[in-house]
Amino acid sequence: MHTREEKMEAFGRMLDVLDTLREKCPWDKKQTNESLRPNTIEETYELCDALIKDDVKEICKELGDVLLHVGFYARMGEEKQQFDIADVCNHLVDKLIFRHPHVYHPSQVGASHPLPLPYGENGEASEYQKADSVEKVLDNWEQIKQKEKDGNKTVLSGVPASLPSIIKAYRIQDKARHVGFDWEDRQDVWAKVREELTELETELKKEDKQRSEEELGDFIFSVINAARLYHLNPDNALELTNQKFIRRFNYIEQHSLKVGKPLTEMTLEEMDQLWNEAKAQE
Repeated sequence: MHTREEKMEAFGRMLDVLDTLREKCPWDKKQTNESLRPNTIEETYELCDALIKDDVKEICKELGDVLLHVGFYARMGEEKQQFDIADVCNHLVDKLIFRHPHVYHPSQVGASHPLPLPYGENGEASEYQKADSVEKVLDNWEQIKQKEKDGNKTVLSGVPASLPSIIKAYRIQDKARHVGFDWEDRQDVWAKVREELTELETELKKEDKQRSEEELGDFIFSVINAARLYHLNPDNALELTNQKFIRRFNYIEQHSLKVGKPLTEMTLEEMDQLWNEAKAQE
């Protein structure tokens, strides 16, 4: 692995290249926050793909692509005299120190986060400094964030509106949990899941599309809630199932190409048999 000096040199080299490209490359010179945003979303999803596959080489490469975008936005902010990469880094570090009172001493808090929150008067120990478990740390994080001057105004306002629905549902439920709005016994959630499934089946039998869609949403939300309570990430779980389906269906398709029989001409029984073959090979 690299030394601290080598890491800092590499970061500086990246900034130098960004400066050069912004000044001399026609494409880079033309970019704005708005034009770069779709690319940023794409790069983030490519990183997520690499992470779910645990592909170390791809993770390293895609992290670089995401870092490029961070540097690019900071460079554009600097051009407008709004902020630069140092402001980005310092704001992040100040926030991390401030929201970890169980790790850092009050004297280490930056000027952007004046005391006393989350410290007691005169910097003495407060309830936030006594976090001795992961759950307590997470609870503190959410509570401190809400009380900051520029923090979230409401418990759920920190959930980005543009998040994918499954992740958004999980984050909504998790944020509510940090202020005590949660099941006392996680096993109780299954009664809610069954209740929502029954309501969905009822509306489906009525063939009421609008109500069925609403109840489907309620059912999915309850299943996500159950996953959260059992410390399972529903988005990761669904993506693993997506990949599993793709592998098995590709097996069926490859067989159809091999024998020269189109999928549309195969019976469901034939496809089921090939599906089970693919499953047995996993």
